[in-house]
Amino acid sequence: MRIRALVVRIIRQFVRDKRTLALLFLAPLLILSLTKLVFDGRTVSPEIGLIGPASALADKLEEQNASITVFDSMDDADKALHSGDLDAIIQIRDGKADITLEGSDPSVSRSTQLVMQKALQSSAQDDLAPSVHYLYGGPDMASFDSFGPVLIGFFSFFFVFLLAGVSFLRERTSGTLERLLATPIRRSEIVLGYLAGFGIFTLIQASLIAWFSVQVLGMSMAGHIVNMLLINLLLSLTALTLGTLLSSFASSEFQIIQFIPIIIVPQAFFSGLFNLDAMNPVLQKLSYIMPLYYGADAMRGIMVRGEGIPDIQLDIYVLAGLSILFALLNVTALKKHRRM
Repeated sequence: MRIRALVVRIIRQFVRDKRTLALLFLAPLLILSLTKLVFDGRTVSPEIGLIGPASALADKLEEQNASITVFDSMDDADKALHSGDLDAIIQIRDGKADITLEGSDPSVSRSTQLVMQKALQSSAQDDLAPSVHYLYGGPDMASFDSFGPVLIGFFSFFFVFLLAGVSFLRERTSGTLERLLATPIRRSEIVLGYLAGFGIFTLIQASLIAWFSVQVLGMSMAGHIVNMLLINLLLSLTALTLGTLLSSFASSEFQIIQFIPIIIVPQAFFSGLFNLDAMNPVLQKLSYIMPLYYGADAMRGIMVRGEGIPDIQLDIYVLAGLSILFALLNVTALKKHRRM
C-alpha cells in the first residue's frame, strides 16, 4: 500500500506539471524532427563560376550536379566569390585549368574540387592539369577550424543562459528580489544592476574562451582577436538578458532546464554548425530569428575569413538589438512582482 501511495503521488505530480509532461513527451519529438530535417534535406550543388567560353566544360560540370554561373571577367567572379555566392572559380588559361576555391569550409572545398576534377577528366581536354588556389584557409585547413568558431559561440551562449537563468531565479526564490522591489529602486535600475553584475563574469568568460581557443587549441585566427572578443561578449550579453527574462516564468531550477530543448537545441541546428543550404528554403528562414546564427556567422567571418567590423556590422546590430529588446522585456516582466 505504501508503494502504491508513492506511485500515485508521483503520477499526480507529473500530471499537474504540464511543462514536465511536454519535456518528457514532446521535446524528443521536436528534436528528432529537427534532426531529420537537417540531415535528410536536399542535395547541395556546388556553386561554380566559369570565366569565358568553355561550353564543353560547363556541360561536364552540370553533369556532376554543379550550378554554373558564367562570368565575362575575373573581377566579377572574384566579387561573387568574396561575397559567398560561389564555392569556386575555374578559368582555362593556356590549356590549363586555374581553380580558386572559397575555402572557408573544408568539406565544401573538398566536394567542390572533386566535382571539378571529375569534370576535367571527362572533358575532351585531357591535358588540363588544374592549378588550385584558396581564397581562405588552404589545403591543410582542419574541419575544426571551420566549425570551431560556431562551437565557441554555442558554448558561450549555453552556459551564460544557464548561469543567468538559475542565478536570477535564486534571487527571486530567496526573497532578495522581493526585498529590492520593496525599496524605491526602479525596475530598470534592477535590471541594469543585475546585467552589470553578471556581465563582469560574462566578460571574463568571453576573454578566457577567446584566449584558450587561439593560444591553447591553436584555432585559426585570420582576423583580429579583439573583434572576436566583441562578438563573443555581445552573444553572451544576449544569452544573459534572455536567461534572466525566461527565469521570470520559472518557479524552479528544473523549469529553467526545461527551456533548453526549446531555446538552446534549435539554435544549435540553425547556427551554421550544419549546412543550412541542405534545408528546405522555408525552414532556413527560421535561422534569422536565432541569436546564435548571427553570432556564429560573425565569429566564423572573423576567425576564418579575416573580416573586420564593417563586414560583420549587421551581426553586431542584431545582437545588440536583441540584447536591448530582452532587457526591456525584463523590465516589463518585473511588473508581475510589483508595480512601481
